[in-house]
Amino acid sequence: MAIKLLQDVACEGKIVVIRQDLNVPMKEGVITNDKRIRAALPGVRMALEKGAVGVVLLSHLGRPVEGEFDAKFSLAPVAAHVASLLGRPVRLAATPEEARPAPGEVVLLENVRFFKGEKKNDPALAARFAALGDIYVMDAFGAAHRAHASTEGAVRQAGVACAGPLMAAELEAFGKVLHAPARPLAAIIGGSKVSSKLGLLENLVDKVDSLIVGGGIANTFLAASGVNVGASLYEPELVEDAKKIMAKAAAQGKNLPLPVDVVTAAALEPGQKATTRAVSDVPADEMILDIGPKTVALYEELLGRAATVVWNGPVGAFEVEPFGEGTRALAGALASSPAFVVVGGGDSVAAVEGYGLAERMGYISTGGGASLELLEGKILPSVAALEARG
Repeated sequence: MAIKLLQDVACEGKIVVIRQDLNVPMKEGVITNDKRIRAALPGVRMALEKGAVGVVLLSHLGRPVEGEFDAKFSLAPVAAHVASLLGRPVRLAATPEEARPAPGEVVLLENVRFFKGEKKNDPALAARFAALGDIYVMDAFGAAHRAHASTEGAVRQAGVACAGPLMAAELEAFGKVLHAPARPLAAIIGGSKVSSKLGLLENLVDKVDSLIVGGGIANTFLAASGVNVGASLYEPELVEDAKKIMAKAAAQGKNLPLPVDVVTAAALEPGQKATTRAVSDVPADEMILDIGPKTVALYEELLGRAATVVWNGPVGAFEVEPFGEGTRALAGALASSPAFVVVGGGDSVAAVEGYGLAERMGYISTGGGASLELLEGKILPSVAALEARG
């Protein structure tokens, strides 16, 4: 079912309401990373350029007690920052009723989680949000997996509902992975626990040609293959699940390579003595914290044949030196690859950005949980609502 897009909606003389993801990290009231704000601005500019008489922005910030104002979670610093980037004033409104914009005005409503019923998708609150304007735009991909009043309920109740440019770009990028990928299709799934990504792995093994697992997830798969992983983080209760996924991949002729050499240390701490070993030689008192150079070469060769790659999660403890070399090497290989590469998930995005390689990837997703649920094959509540209104 088609989704209506902001770019195709007549906005002249209309008030446009945009649900965005302005949930940025802050320390003592100061924004420490404005990536999400910058990603959201094209939607605001598009509405204004299309002749909107006023724009109302909605977002959550952090996890306040719902229904209670808490200055620590106020969007006041965000309003000031959006104003500086837009080059025009942005008024902060305390309630939906105060958020009605004057002609030519941009208004940011206070944290939607200050209003009771947001997380429970209260229809009355959704109606208040929908009534803020003539057109309701869902452009918060990072919150699209939440069926909340501002992300799902208001979309269904608005007179006109559509997706903003960020939401459209995210769905297009993941569509190229899940629905019509150029093949071969490869996935790199890293992270600490199989349990947090079991559904993702089970869904992807049916869709991809190659599946690379990394981090603690790889340790569980190594244990399932009979390797002694020493003191490494892994989930013994999910070894059988890992075996089933490996058997499924083998039965379908899919590549699911495991590390052949690893980097180990006594503890996950800076300055630790790191040793590269064959996977069969991991000491009982050491932890696997990264992949070794032979494994890097194996994975690079596999990825070099791919036409589409999706990456969610690092392959080692990249945030602590010297255990980031495997992640760094794969990031470099993907940056130089002609494949269409989609990077999603906070840690893998942070790694790619930290290495200065983000602009050389095909697409960098703004949504952690939302991207995971898409890759698991789930229908996001906001997307379902937009499709119903399409």
